Amino acid sequence: MITAGVDIGSISVESVLVRDQKVILGYSIVLTEGNSIEAYETSLESALRLSSLTPQEIDYLVSTGCGREIVPRSNERVTEITCLAKGVHYLFPDCRTMIDIGGQDTKVVQVDRVGRVVAFDMNDKCAAGTGRFLEVMARALNVELGKMGERSLLFEKEIQISSICTVFAESEVISLVSEGRKVEDILNALHHSIADRTVSLLERVGGLSDPEGLKEGQVAMTGGVAKNIGVVKAIEARLGFR
Repeated sequence: MITAGVDIGSISVESVLVRDQKVILGYSIVLTEGNSIEAYETSLESALRLSSLTPQEIDYLVSTGCGREIVPRSNERVTEITCLAKGVHYLFPDCRTMIDIGGQDTKVVQVDRVGRVVAFDMNDKCAAGTGRFLEVMARALNVELGKMGERSLLFEKEIQISSICTVFAESEVISLVSEGRKVEDILNALHHSIADRTVSLLERVGGLSDPEGLKEGQVAMTGGVAKNIGVVKAIEARLGFR
């Protein structure tokens, strides 16, 4: 059985093709660039091409993400929180706490021993602490987005970013640059500001009240920002994992 999963987010669309729920045949990530439908079609076509499959060979298609309703031939539309819980539980059965930082929101999810969602919270009213926040800061610092994390680990002096609003934080970053602060120090401060917001969300959902859920290795992080090693390390530090 060939199953297709499509996640239509605010910044990108991810498609994956799986055989018998276990073997990944192909996947594709495409930026939405203002047209989610076109990005969905391109992403699925790319995954099919990589898998040497045709659309007719897809037996079942599941759509998720904020744009899941636009998929015309979806057999099932599932919220991203449910998909996150099921996916992480499948890969890490002992994990109870999950952090997802995407393009425009941050989610914290707690599950029970069988992977059912028991609590969640999300920051979806402001882009601060999300992928969009990092994109804005990358432009302000003239740093390649994909290298922000590695460069932040080279910091020499700890400083703080006091503003949590993306607009105000950008102004603060520009001021720090004019003061001669090292880019690496500013990046480190930005990543720790994201960690502070994320841990506050964890506290709101009760994720810090369950010692079992916060053992080292028992917290999973997903979403595009999970590729930023600087943010990951900052969250680990705030949770006492190092």
